Amino acid sequence: MARLLHMPEVAANAVEAVLQGWSIAENVPFSADEVIATVETEKAVVDVPAEADGVILKTLVPEGAEVEVGAPIALIGEPGEKVADLDALLAQLGMAAPGRVTTPGRRDVTEPPATERTAGGAPAANGSAGRVFSSPLARRLAGEAGIRYEDIAGTGPNGRIIRRDVEAAIASRAASARASTATAEAGPPAAPASVPASVPADVRAGVRAGVPAAAPAGVPAAGTVTTSTAFTDVPHSRIRKAVASRLTASKQTTPHFYLRGTARVGRLMKLRRKLNDGAPVKISVNDMVVKAAARAHQLVPAMNVIWTPEAIRSFSSVDMAVAIATERGLVTPVLRSVERMTISTVASTVRDFAERAKAGRLRQEELEGGSFSVTNLGMYGTEEFAAIINPPHAAILAVGAARQEPIAENGKLKAGTVMRVTLSVDHRPVDGAVAAEWMRTFLSLLENPVRILA
Repeated sequence: MARLLHMPEVAANAVEAVLQGWSIAENVPFSADEVIATVETEKAVVDVPAEADGVILKTLVPEGAEVEVGAPIALIGEPGEKVADLDALLAQLGMAAPGRVTTPGRRDVTEPPATERTAGGAPAANGSAGRVFSSPLARRLAGEAGIRYEDIAGTGPNGRIIRRDVEAAIASRAASARASTATAEAGPPAAPASVPASVPADVRAGVRAGVPAAAPAGVPAAGTVTTSTAFTDVPHSRIRKAVASRLTASKQTTPHFYLRGTARVGRLMKLRRKLNDGAPVKISVNDMVVKAAARAHQLVPAMNVIWTPEAIRSFSSVDMAVAIATERGLVTPVLRSVERMTISTVASTVRDFAERAKAGRLRQEELEGGSFSVTNLGMYGTEEFAAIINPPHAAILAVGAARQEPIAENGKLKAGTVMRVTLSVDHRPVDGAVAAEWMRTFLSLLENPVRILA
């Protein structure tokens, strides 16, 4: 018997998610555990498997739609099942009226019941008067930039809109905005009485090259980039909003305390050069820091914990998150059982995480778990900084740059390479003495790096 497929809660406490794509077309049979759809959360992409054999009789939301958790997204039938009147069946299931979904970067829209949806019935920029084909990544980038993807000319197969098309539209809009600003500074002619002169000339002229249509005076369209001669407003990405919410809650509810330490890392840098000599996988300083932190967790197991409302939870394996910056915001994928990884495995895993994070292809389970985070700004020349704990972790290590400085040894000054680190700790599960013992152990490992590889 036919039933409704609902948007799953793919991440804890998630209230909505984006339906990135359908893996199975309508009326095509699928098997149990086969992926039928892909859903995007604030930070990850999640495959939705089928619970049993069946067929998609009708999709209820389009690709790229933002849907509330629990809302119907498709009508699923038994294998071989056919329904003569889908609208009548949907009415029986309480779906008589089309649902409201949101495409990122656009206002709420009411989806028509037709399987092939059009962009307002008008020919799209890619020459198609019917469905506008585009990649999920292209739609997301367009939404985050406040551009209607239907207005972008596609250069992919069969006119499909792909990433480079969106990037070209964004660049074109930026160039147009700069030209408008220059014209305004030169003294543009007065605008018609119905449009304020403060509105840029390209907006008054209408949408072209992917520029959103003008909103009423003083009210920018939802999701658009608002530009004036003094400032530019770029709408928050889903990742940035999620990070802002989590870190605000962390700073408000987690009692932070901080420990700072300095390590002489000359031996560490020499060991890294030897390991990278002819190696297929290049090892970064951060990879060695992660491995040293995992070893310190083994030697000071009281740090390998998190706080829960009922108890302090202690872990037998060391799972650590690594902060990775992307254009859309910060993500923290978790390395599992780092104590059992070789240093080259750590390096290759972190590199894989970084590549997939930038493409928006991390899986939700890769962003969950762990008790500790490492964040490194040393590659930017930052000497020292403090980080906010990533809930529910008990601590985060902020790593600065390795720098040549004068150091004292046996009463004499000489040049040496040092690195400063700051440990932010949750005082609920970890006492100051435990954190201090961990820091002493960690710094000793950096200064005697052969022990990291043991």
